[in-house]
Amino acid sequence: MQTSLLLAKKKAFIIAIISVSWLFFGGFKALNDEQGWITWGNRFLNESYDPTVEPKLKKYEIILTPDHFIRLRKTYQQGKQEYYSFNVKRFTDLNYIPGTAATDTLQIKTQADDIIYQTYEDPKGDIDSMATSWEIPVKKMAQPRLDSLRQALIFLKGKGL
Repeated sequence: MQTSLLLAKKKAFIIAIISVSWLFFGGFKALNDEQGWITWGNRFLNESYDPTVEPKLKKYEIILTPDHFIRLRKTYQQGKQEYYSFNVKRFTDLNYIPGTAATDTLQIKTQADDIIYQTYEDPKGDIDSMATSWEIPVKKMAQPRLDSLRQALIFLKGKGL
């Protein structure tokens, strides 16, 4: 009697885990398609970005677009805006740079000066320039999470529009 009850509980537990996984990941094949990687990439970027390193930051928006651009717009308390953007098809490398106890840096590299950097309403003057690397402050993360971001970028780079 106890053995069948124990087996029933194990079976219910396994079904619950599969159901939660299905809901959470949108199905097991979610990361085998472009939209799955874009959805995952957006969740990753928004959960990982660490705005606390800039105390004067009023708001920010970081997004991986359907046409494979990663964009970050930051607005500061005094109205200055910074804008970063690059197309994932130009991605070449990803580095994780240890920092403080809570924050690290994610460094994205591109083939050439493919990263757009612009400022608006900057009292020191507006900037419109290009770069080959972009450093993004991120919360501490485990290596498998970083590896999955690299996988997403490589997958989307191969889908280049």
